Amino acid sequence: MRKTGYIIINYNDFKTTEKLINNIKDYKVIDEIVVVDNNSTDDSKNKLSKIKGITLIANKENYGFAKAINIGCKYLIDKYKECYIFVSNSDIRITQENDLKELLKCFKIKDVALVGPVIKEPDGIVRGWKSTTVLEDILLNIPLINRVYRNKLISYKDDYYNTLLSYVDMVKGCFFLIDSRALEKINFFDENTFLYYEENILAKKLKVKKYKTVINNKVTVYHDHAKTISKNVNNINRYKITKQSMMYYEKNYNDANNFELFVLNLLNNINLIFKKIRKR
Repeated sequence: MRKTGYIIINYNDFKTTEKLINNIKDYKVIDEIVVVDNNSTDDSKNKLSKIKGITLIANKENYGFAKAINIGCKYLIDKYKECYIFVSNSDIRITQENDLKELLKCFKIKDVALVGPVIKEPDGIVRGWKSTTVLEDILLNIPLINRVYRNKLISYKDDYYNTLLSYVDMVKGCFFLIDSRALEKINFFDENTFLYYEENILAKKLKVKKYKTVINNKVTVYHDHAKTISKNVNNINRYKITKQSMMYYEKNYNDANNFELFVLNLLNNINLIFKKIRKR
């Protein structure tokens, strides 16, 4: 029987990570909890090393989210060969073990490689998203106009989730379940992004290999949205990192030409100016 691992990415957030570990440590469906510490600058590593029943991988540098995930996944694959892998932010809460079991059942469906739950955040519910074209992304980056078209372009209608399972283009990166065989087939996560757009890139790579992504509408997990990131990165820098990742994605995975990249970059700079003005 294939093993199941649970990877938590930690950076300067021991208390939140410890809370999640205590949440899931007695779940028999999980064979191993792996915490990847991204070279925390506080005392996270020392405190995590004292927790029994987990595997701690302490990175010597802050490699960013995608590479940290790869490090944890490759450890599990080296140990168990074929396995299922939960990937999780530290600020996730799971209410019952059966929810994880329900997500694992989705792999009985042919070609399903990635599974997500309903994500409940303080400001609402998040499920899956649609992939967008470059022109749609340009529209979504135009100030004011993006508010009008955002939901229409990236969101599925509410009744799309009335069934037990819904096929989507991508799931939210704070918590998901992936089949290690598919992960190896797509050559893991692209490590050229530090934060953000991992979901978009993963969706494109899985689509090329004809894998499917589903949301299990029966399962809900809770996410204290962006708590860790907000604590370590201010709003302006977070915006810059997001847009750097976006430009990489558009060029390398969304077939953007030079003119489209120019327009996107121009819009990014305009939006950054507006953010700085509002901050004053």
